[in-house]
Amino acid sequence: MTTEETTRSPVCPLSAGTPPDTTPTDTTPYAHYARMDELLALQHPLSPASAEPGFIIMSQVKELLFKLLHIEFSTARDQLGDDLLDDALWTLRRAARVQQVLLVSWETFSVLSPVEFAEFRDVLGSASGFQSAGYRRLEFLLGNKNPAMVAPHRNTAGYEAVAGQLHEPSLYDAALALLARRGLLTADDSTDADATRPCRSGAEVEEAWRSVYRDPVHHRDLHLLAEALMDTADQFARWRYTHLVTVQRMLGAKPGTGGTDGVAWLARISEHRFFPELWSVRSTL
Repeated sequence: MTTEETTRSPVCPLSAGTPPDTTPTDTTPYAHYARMDELLALQHPLSPASAEPGFIIMSQVKELLFKLLHIEFSTARDQLGDDLLDDALWTLRRAARVQQVLLVSWETFSVLSPVEFAEFRDVLGSASGFQSAGYRRLEFLLGNKNPAMVAPHRNTAGYEAVAGQLHEPSLYDAALALLARRGLLTADDSTDADATRPCRSGAEVEEAWRSVYRDPVHHRDLHLLAEALMDTADQFARWRYTHLVTVQRMLGAKPGTGGTDGVAWLARISEHRFFPELWSVRSTL
């Protein structure tokens, strides 16, 4: 070993580009990174009922999953717009796993007996999942747009996000635009197109998907996209139906806390299907 090697100072980690540790001394790096201390301080039951903390926590979990799905579906929509179909398929693969977790989240609510829920239902007041800005953004992002559904969020912190989503192209819009670029659908080049309208639909859209399904080898990537979108729609249909059954089990036919007619209203919305032509084309194959 040379004199130079024995006297050379060891490389300081900071000089190699490692950022300094700015973690506050009263928490751990993990808690600091994910803001766990703040997150775990957000549960404030309003009754002594033992089941209320779980109801609050799982409601918050669902909102976090809505946010994650919004990120994933927005990413997939933009990837389709940039003709990055393989990337979009991978993103939808991730989103499908998140949807599975979201569906399972109903299990924690379904075991609440009517008596347990009644112990704290009054403290909810008019609070209802119907008022979820995160869920409404997902509905709009996937193409189920209804300007009237923005009104419940007026004068709230979520209003701008919900109203803004109404004016953005949906995931299905991006998929249909891709079909048009592939020559399977006439382009929707209307200069006065209104982004707040429901997704393009009808016989021409169904025929485009029929072409994909009749030749899945030639249209391999579009066939994979069709099935990935069906997975998305299928999971949402299951989520709505499980919501309906869970409320039936907890409330029977009582009105909903948000002013809806409860189970009857949930039964109506559970009949909706995202990407309707992907469902109807199955009857023609």
